[in-house]
Amino acid sequence: MSRLRFNEDGTFKIVQFTDIHWQNGEPADWRSLALMKEIAANEKPDLVVFTGDVIHSELTADPKAAFADAVSVVTGEGGVPWAFVFGNHDAEEGVSRNELMELARKLPGCMAEQGPVDVHGVGNYRLSVHRSAAPEEVGASLYLFDSGSYAPQEIGGSAWIHRSQIDWYVRESSRLKAGNRGNVVRSLAFFHIPLPEFNEVWDFRACCGHNFEGVGCPKINSGLFHAFWERGDVKGVFVGHDHVNDYWGTLHGIRLCYGKATGYNGYGSEGLPRGARIIRLHEDERPFDTWLRLDNGQVVYEQPVHIPAIQDLILQSNKRLRS
Repeated sequence: MSRLRFNEDGTFKIVQFTDIHWQNGEPADWRSLALMKEIAANEKPDLVVFTGDVIHSELTADPKAAFADAVSVVTGEGGVPWAFVFGNHDAEEGVSRNELMELARKLPGCMAEQGPVDVHGVGNYRLSVHRSAAPEEVGASLYLFDSGSYAPQEIGGSAWIHRSQIDWYVRESSRLKAGNRGNVVRSLAFFHIPLPEFNEVWDFRACCGHNFEGVGCPKINSGLFHAFWERGDVKGVFVGHDHVNDYWGTLHGIRLCYGKATGYNGYGSEGLPRGARIIRLHEDERPFDTWLRLDNGQVVYEQPVHIPAIQDLILQSNKRLRS
């Protein structure tokens, strides 16, 4: 597999597909594949990242075949490099995470890795995007985490990123900084289940997009966001899990972004199209760009602005003071 590398124009484009929920080749599955093919053809990504629930294993007769079908948008002729992380439905029944990772690693273009055996989960790994004119140098880094499935029964809700995963990230981040003349390497992070901070950014910051179901985050905050902030390298976090949320907002300098649910076999909301989130990295110091491409052909560069109630009260109070 060739290295990921910035293009000559200094850009690197990622398409994020999420929550495909492929089952048994029903019409909804092939509709999902057709949408992914259309988006890939229009966006021409340098990398595709699937952020979990590629398949719905509990409802799938042959999970391995389903997984191969779901990612065939990137494994067929003219495919592009791709990576993935596990969601809570990928390996609940009939297949294990290890088995799916072993399968994926044999498919064309796959850049996913098993990850260190002493780190919690399967598929914690890092990808480097090398500089265009200096291919030996890392221009950007992508961290991919296994965010698990469910919390212990006595706690309930979603799983969380474990301490061993956070420690692994800190080691990788420190190693990259040391190899980059003491400068942090700008990075993005991808996983399935949103962090508790996705609630905070929606409740207390101006955001762009929709929140139609609340945030399915863990009840335990294990500190990954704090590690990102402390290290200063991760500038964007991309998740899935909540199909009818597609918002993003910035919290303490880090953009927290939902993807756009892609699959037609998962639940949705009437009037809310499926699609994908697109991310464009720049080799220089500019922030990354992100937009949505939808199944109705629309490209959304500016999502509707959400002002939290508390912020709205402050704005109204300031207006009254000025009047």
